[in-house]
Amino acid sequence: MNRLFPFLLLLLLVGVRQPSLSVNERQAFSPGDNRRPRSLRVMEWNVENLFDTVHDEGFQDQEFLPTSERRWTSHRCWQKMTELAKVIAAVGEEGGIPDIIGLCEVENDSVLTMFTRRSVLRHLGYHYVITHSEDQRGVDVALLYQPVRFGLIDSRSIRVPSKEHGFRPTRDFLHVRGRVLTSTGVDTLNVIVVHLPSRAGGSEGDRNRALAARTLWAVADSIVEAGGRLLVMGDFNASSSDRIFRRTPLLCTDDPHDAGTYCFQGFWEWLDHIYVSTEIQTRGKARTVRFPWLLEENKTYGCEMPWRTYRGPAYHGGISDHLPVLLDLLW
Repeated sequence: MNRLFPFLLLLLLVGVRQPSLSVNERQAFSPGDNRRPRSLRVMEWNVENLFDTVHDEGFQDQEFLPTSERRWTSHRCWQKMTELAKVIAAVGEEGGIPDIIGLCEVENDSVLTMFTRRSVLRHLGYHYVITHSEDQRGVDVALLYQPVRFGLIDSRSIRVPSKEHGFRPTRDFLHVRGRVLTSTGVDTLNVIVVHLPSRAGGSEGDRNRALAARTLWAVADSIVEAGGRLLVMGDFNASSSDRIFRRTPLLCTDDPHDAGTYCFQGFWEWLDHIYVSTEIQTRGKARTVRFPWLLEENKTYGCEMPWRTYRGPAYHGGISDHLPVLLDLLW
């Protein structure tokens, strides 16, 4: 597969930095603004353990250190961030770079500061917000955003009461509110980024995931009932037919003709989703980003699969074990 193409593409894009809003410009972000974006581009991606190389006290992140069995070195960390940035830049060649990006499996502020301000992604001008949850491995969710397209109002973490129910602590939800320009003025968009408990935990993991889903839909209900526009995205560790979605007040945007975001033993499925409230219009369905350099051949099962960073503890050199999801909202 051609690994050179995305690098050449990124070289073309880095010369055009996306503008950022100053504090005064954000305050002046008003219906009088004559810009009329035709859509808001949304991307979601589980980026498979984007960790820095320094131990965070109080978290079990020792497997992602230079001295660990995985040998997670600075070189490997920077290489991964470069590959992630190439994908985002390549998406920009097909309709524009994403205005907001929900990320799952990011460790902390340190690695996101490196990613947005020091890696090649810095040329695209993203800002970020991140949760600081009680997940034992230190894994969190985050939102990258273009300030000229999504004017940040505020953000908050929403804790799933896992410990209170005797379960292992899981990732917080990230609730972000931002202003977006519409054809008639300015509107507020609520965005929630989630990463529900893994299916690897057996029945306890299933019950913890169900608890997280109930917590999520209760928050969604309150936002929708108050008349808010809401988008929820992330890794749900469940297909859209799973019972955890029975209570959702939102609409699933998965493209049923798309194989999905994750491949296990030759079987593709949607684990990552983007859900929207009923008044939000979309340009088509959510689809996966399937650039050739994101995939590799699975010789055992005779199919393609995501080109992942690790296979077990062994470094594999890929980008992520999930594919990104892309959706265009119409305003």
